[in-house]
Formats: sequence, structure tokens, C-alpha cells
Amino acid sequence: MKHGIGIAGIAGRMGQMLVQEVAAAGAPLSGGVDRPGVNDIGAAALFSDITGLAEASEVVIDFTHASTVRVHSRAMARAGTPWIVGTTGLSAEDEAALQEAGKTIPIVYAPNFSPGVNLVLALAEKMAAALPAARYDAEIVEMHHRQKVDAPSGTAIGLGQAVARGRGVVLADVMESGRDGHTGARKDGAIGFSAMRGGQVVGEHTLLFAAADEHIAITHRAFDRRVFAAGAVRAALWVRGKSPGVYSMMDVLGMGV
Repeated sequence: MKHGIGIAGIAGRMGQMLVQEVAAAGAPLSGGVDRPGVNDIGAAALFSDITGLAEASEVVIDFTHASTVRVHSRAMARAGTPWIVGTTGLSAEDEAALQEAGKTIPIVYAPNFSPGVNLVLALAEKMAAALPAARYDAEIVEMHHRQKVDAPSGTAIGLGQAVARGRGVVLADVMESGRDGHTGARKDGAIGFSAMRGGQVVGEHTLLFAAADEHIAITHRAFDRRVFAAGAVRAALWVRGKSPGVYSMMDVLGMGV
């Protein structure tokens, strides 16, 4: 019988924080799965693969790697287990696999599980709708620790998508990232991205709307990864009993459309 919350990547830094946050929420932990070679995760049960974890758990939280998403999508859907996905850097094929799994199971998929970031995402969409793209240039600047492997970050992409929704456009059509050399003048309506990496910065994101006569900036700084773990556990407790579909952290916060 399925019981408790499972954690994919349980031996990692985020995985161990999730273990602590599950306990803090008073919820049972079913166990976890991790990369080959990990044999000891303390008192929690260690499963040999994602299929075993999915079949044993009421819900699984997953902050692993984009390379696992398609395999995990199929395993979670076969087991009929709700899935919380905080993995970033997904390709179009990964996204498609996740959406397909959402036809069978409820999924909460978010670039960031911080309540503060999700409030910023909501503001970003509203501001983009109110500030004409021809007059207000949108730029997103983010910084993360030196070990981060994807850029721009998933949260930065989420901010860009929020701006694009507010403007009624598709982000891929207007995104400018990694400017270098003689790039020419900035295109009207472009959404620009700049990514910095260094030290052990947990996450900093600034959305800037720049007009000739004023600048408006919203900044979110995360000082502890625990805010992401706590948000993911909140999502795991919320998603149980929900109908199949792909939900966002905005839905968990009661702010979904």
C-alpha cells in the first residue's frame, strides 16, 4: 500500500533538506532513490529505482536532473503517483513527456517553489500587461552559485514567460540571451536575459522594465535553499487527491487562474 512522501535525489543537499521539511510538516517519509553508488541515507528506505519509489509513495518530490525527466515521467504515470517537479533546464522533449504524464497523474511543476518568487511572477505578468512593450524594455538579470549547470535559470525563464504572457507573445519569439559582440540595436519587444555565476549565491533575480523616463525593478533574493524545500513539501501535501493535470505553485498558493 502506498504511504508517505518519496524523495528522488534524497542523498543530495536538497534531498536532505526535503527530508527535514517532511518531518517538520509532520508527514511520513516513504524513502528515496538516488544515483548509483549511494548506499546509505540514514533511517529512510533506499529504493533501487524510481519505479519502486513511485509504487511505494503517495507522492514523490523530484529535484534531480533534466536527464531523468522522461524516465521519471513514465514511471510516475505507470504507478499513478502524484509528482512534484522542481527540476530545471528541461528540453522541449522533456516538457512534452511531463505534459503527457499529466494526462494520467496530478503534477506540480514549478521553476521555483518559493512563495515570494511566485508572487513576483504574478506581479511580472500584470506589470507586463500594463507597460507597453514599445516603450518599456524588459530585462531579467540572475545570479547563482558557481556549480549551477543551466543558464538562464529556470526561475529567470519563468519570469520571462510571465512577461511574455502579459504581453500576449511567445517567449521563444522575443527572447534575447547571451549578447556578445556587435549585436546591433535592441529589438522592440525583446525580453533580455543576463546570467551571472559565482561563489555560493542561492539565487538572485531582478526583473527590470526600462523606459526613457523611468525604470521599475523587482528583485527577489533567496538566502537559504530551505525555502524551496518547504514550498515543495507544501505542494506535496496539496496535490494529493487532485485530478490529473499539470499544476503550478500558483495553484498551490491559491492564486491559479
